Amino acid sequence: MSFRRPSILPGFGLTLGYTLVYLTAIVLLPVALLILRSSSLGLDGLWAIATEPRVLAALRISFGMSLAAAGINVVFGAIIAWVLARYEFPGRRLLDAVVDLPFALPTAVAGIALASLYAPSGWIGGPLSTLGWRIAYTPLGIGVALIFIGLPFIVRTVQPVIEELDADVEEASATLGATRAQTLLRVILPSLVPALLTGFALAFARGVGEYGSVIFLAGNLPYVSEIAPLLIVVKLEQFDYASATAIATLMLIVSFFILLVINLIQSWSRRRFGYV
Repeated sequence: MSFRRPSILPGFGLTLGYTLVYLTAIVLLPVALLILRSSSLGLDGLWAIATEPRVLAALRISFGMSLAAAGINVVFGAIIAWVLARYEFPGRRLLDAVVDLPFALPTAVAGIALASLYAPSGWIGGPLSTLGWRIAYTPLGIGVALIFIGLPFIVRTVQPVIEELDADVEEASATLGATRAQTLLRVILPSLVPALLTGFALAFARGVGEYGSVIFLAGNLPYVSEIAPLLIVVKLEQFDYASATAIATLMLIVSFFILLVINLIQSWSRRRFGYV
């Protein structure tokens, strides 16, 4: 019995070895060093840092807003992907290119632009402030920044799947008497679930570690709008390297388990809806 599948690339042993060496050097060694540095505190020291009110508040804001922003992007990103994949209209290619701007735009520049828009004196923030709504320098500002940088992950993950959907299946569903809502929920959506979960995971992972576009819009107030990456920078500036690595390790652990749960749900959805 052969356990290798035929591949266009020759040299299974060589390519596998290169893969392991590359991943070890780029991913595993930095992560291992981070855990090793934080282990010098011991479990008691790590727990003491993890339960500090300021650290808990920063972690809650970072993970909570990242999850919320990724969830919002799943809805609106799927709509944008549907429009770009299914309709032809003037300016479609331009709009398709605009989706990728958060990829190319430096995060600090994005943060300055968003702060200028949503500040109390900005084009959007000014009218909202007269209504008593404040976005900039609040947790809502963090959410706006994370939505901005996470949207392309959803669109670019879902759009190819929508383009590959067979329109005949939708027509057959309509012929059998299904309403548009039933066709969407029972025919289209099950095909998009794995891609939506993948995009959600990518947007969430990017949001958790985002720094440049957030600090200009967050206000950076401890216990209110301070994100965990900023707290790590503060600890480094205070030469408290042990606390900085401990907070980073906590973020790594929490992110790993959340992404693991998302991947398990994605695998279940692929089996549930018959996709491999």
